[in-house]
Amino acid sequence: MALTHFDRQGNAHMVDVGGKDVTDRLAVAEGAVRMAAETLALINEGRAKKGDVLGVARLAGIMAAKKTSDLIPLCHPLALTKVSLDLEPDASLPGVRIRATVATSGQTGVEMEALTAVSVAGLTVYDMVKAVDKAMVIEGVRLMLKEGGKSGRFVAP
Repeated sequence: MALTHFDRQGNAHMVDVGGKDVTDRLAVAEGAVRMAAETLALINEGRAKKGDVLGVARLAGIMAAKKTSDLIPLCHPLALTKVSLDLEPDASLPGVRIRATVATSGQTGVEMEALTAVSVAGLTVYDMVKAVDKAMVIEGVRLMLKEGGKSGRFVAP
């Protein structure tokens, strides 16, 4: 399979999607922030000094999805029709599981927007409680589902 972000001379370029059909597009990505159990308790009990960790991280993820084309050089700016983030504390990690769902109706997909939303939400969780736990790990950021477009449906194994 040829990589589409390079021209015949090997130079990076933005793919021309002008001839592609407008279709409904959906992407779901997930990731997690692993932390000490005490840090998770601090978040769950609302004792983080910077405030509502999960609420702020949710907003940061939504904002990041909308700004993906400003962050990733060859991404197209898209009119997103949906961005939602679910942040769930999970004592079995211990940590926070993050899931982003992004949708649009357009000529290119929203995988990068979903992945960016999860990544920035995870970074925001880290930022909000790093004073008490610098050993946190942001992990497992990956695409879970993609629908729409020429390549159709993808579901992560």
